[in-house]
Amino acid sequence: MGDRQLKIGALVQGVGGPGDQNTWLHPEMPGDASVDIDWYVDLTKRFEAAKLDFLFIADSQFISPNSPNHYLNRFEPLTLLSALATATSHIGLAATITTSYTEPFHVARQLASLDLLSRGRAAWNVVTSLDIGTAGNYGREEHLDYETRYSRAREHVEVAQGLWDSYEDDAFPRDKDAGVFFDRTRQHELNHRGEHFSVTGPLNVERSRQGHPVIFQAGDSAEGRDLAATVGEGIFTIPRGLEPGQAFYAEMKERAAAKGRNPDHVLILPALTVVLADSDEEAQAIEDATFAAKDFSKSLAEFGRPYGWHDFSQYDPDGPFPDVAHLAATGSRTIADHLQAVAAEQGLTLRQTVQYVERQYRSAFVGTAATVAAEIQAWFEGRAADGFILHVTVPSEFDRFAAEVLPILRERGIFRDDYDAQTLRGHLGLPIPENRHTVARRQASAGGAPVAAAAAA
Repeated sequence: MGDRQLKIGALVQGVGGPGDQNTWLHPEMPGDASVDIDWYVDLTKRFEAAKLDFLFIADSQFISPNSPNHYLNRFEPLTLLSALATATSHIGLAATITTSYTEPFHVARQLASLDLLSRGRAAWNVVTSLDIGTAGNYGREEHLDYETRYSRAREHVEVAQGLWDSYEDDAFPRDKDAGVFFDRTRQHELNHRGEHFSVTGPLNVERSRQGHPVIFQAGDSAEGRDLAATVGEGIFTIPRGLEPGQAFYAEMKERAAAKGRNPDHVLILPALTVVLADSDEEAQAIEDATFAAKDFSKSLAEFGRPYGWHDFSQYDPDGPFPDVAHLAATGSRTIADHLQAVAAEQGLTLRQTVQYVERQYRSAFVGTAATVAAEIQAWFEGRAADGFILHVTVPSEFDRFAAEVLPILRERGIFRDDYDAQTLRGHLGLPIPENRHTVARRQASAGGAPVAAAAAA
């Protein structure tokens, strides 16, 4: 096998996330899949048997009656992943947690606990919450603006990472013969005082075998890309074609390098939606039928999410697209500005703009197993992706992907035959972050400076 290996995670959204109106109607799908732990355990074990890198759980903090089915009634990610940690042994476990409505100490403690429970398989998908209505669920008058959300997110992650270094790896000798449980010189307060947070520490959870949970990030705005380049180790993105994918890949690697990071330690992971059939024509017909079956009124209602769940049914669907970008000023500004520009440039009606958005869910990975595998390989070898996050709906469709596509990728030497590591960092080829206090101690010792002063720096 070559040095560079394809990474594949799985995104599961039970009875249907954005764009998946009719997933729950499939005869194979339980009507309560989104809150059925047995369904999750069974599916995650299938992912692990296929040697996937991780399970990715999306989340949000606000719903409306028009939210996707899965969003209306689903498990909180850390609770779910803690249960799955005890039912699996290798697959990584990535939880989406907002930085806009949480505190770093709480999040750091939760993720450190999941990391210990899973023996080094935890990850954090860092989001800033696009739903404007979330503010009302947390006693705030209004949603944070873009700049504040992202500066808060950057500081939030940096504080959490500092807290994860509260204990050096040898802080707990647990030496019963000597009666020494804990070495207090290996415990460190953080004493952070910043723009958004003041956190003393230390955290009351030791580091796992992978040091820190892996950091995922999925922002597409200028602020989101900057955050991803600063802290992201896995960057989730929506594919818009091979060439745009290559441009995004190159941009994010360059951004990371400009911040002094190793670009090889920033993995670009586009979403992967696969439609498999015995012929390319049949697969295309299946995808066409899936989109034709959508209810426009439901699509129109869901279309309002980036605009604070604005009610678009009040407009003539066949009239000009309304000028409503201002409604997303603190929500999903990047999406709204893009749609306003596309609608103006192409003279789209409201209906056509909704259909334009739905086309973004159309996949480049449609056809036979050979066709899909070739497309995946083209993206990987063409530097549009370091791997993918596979959108999984009906379990039997994943089984077909695992039975038909993965063997081709293995034969071509770009996907693993078996796990060769125990931790998520090991699967992804990411380094273990060395404890900052251990580094300071070593540097101080080498330089002859007082160790205690260096460790406290």
